[in-house]
Amino acid sequence: MSHSQESPDSITSIVEAKYAEAARSGLSGHQPGVKQVAEAFGYSAEELASIPAEANLGLSCGNPTAMASLREGEVVVDLGCGAGIDVLLAAKRVGSKGKAIGIDMTDSMLDLARRNAAQSNGGVMPGCVEFHKARIDAMPLREGSVDCVISNCVINLAPDKPAVFREIARVLKPGGRVAVSDIALKKPLPPELANDIAALVGCIAGAISLEEYETGLREAGFSEVQIIDAQADLNAYALAGDQAGCCSPSMTTVEPTTTFELPVLGGGCCSSTNVGGGCCGSEDETSESLHAGLAELLTRYDVNEYAASVKVFAVKPS
Repeated sequence: MSHSQESPDSITSIVEAKYAEAARSGLSGHQPGVKQVAEAFGYSAEELASIPAEANLGLSCGNPTAMASLREGEVVVDLGCGAGIDVLLAAKRVGSKGKAIGIDMTDSMLDLARRNAAQSNGGVMPGCVEFHKARIDAMPLREGSVDCVISNCVINLAPDKPAVFREIARVLKPGGRVAVSDIALKKPLPPELANDIAALVGCIAGAISLEEYETGLREAGFSEVQIIDAQADLNAYALAGDQAGCCSPSMTTVEPTTTFELPVLGGGCCSSTNVGGGCCGSEDETSESLHAGLAELLTRYDVNEYAASVKVFAVKPS
């Protein structure tokens, strides 16, 4: 299915539905493939062990808390917080005198994040973590109230990225900073990939170029902008494919190496030879699970040719 004719509101609804499904999927860091995805994109085993495994859904493309230089007492906001992995890690860094705030538009994700925060120990203090339901281009936060904004593979999903950049600038204090992990394009996508729903919700088709990312931040008023290719292998997402239930390809032969081998689709329920059959029961691509759709996409394209996991830094002038 193509998303090229969809309105921004329709695209947002599709993304919300997919991520609500991911929140209810039962994925967690207890599953080897999900844990390997997080480690492939920069989380240490110690970090993952310090938070509930259910906070890790294998949806990251980096580790923004590791590069944000968070300090005790700061206020940090995570855009598109999901199940709470980065909010909980950030809360440990800012401590009881600081605050870690998660923003997400999906009720199921927020419910899961709040449960994970309630179950977390090892440094997350009651009162220093809070979550809000909102879109990331319209946050319920005061102007100039935040020291640092982080995000993990979410801004690429926003239909209006300039609005997101302006909203980040609004909530940051003068001298506040951006430390974001995201997907950006190294070159234009082929039309069939650019218009693919699975590529959209899988964080590829909605991405903008490295140059557009930098320009967008500068036009929103930021200085000291850096967009750095993290050199991560985006094929790592395939490692979570077999963890997402029956609508996923088998990944039993994949080992956690530097370069990831892609799965081979057989006759599974969501393979290309059985669209609309088996447990998936629909010919509509939007019915396929987020992880299964992304894993299948990786069998057809080497997305590393077109896209990169990037580290994004910027400062709001004082």
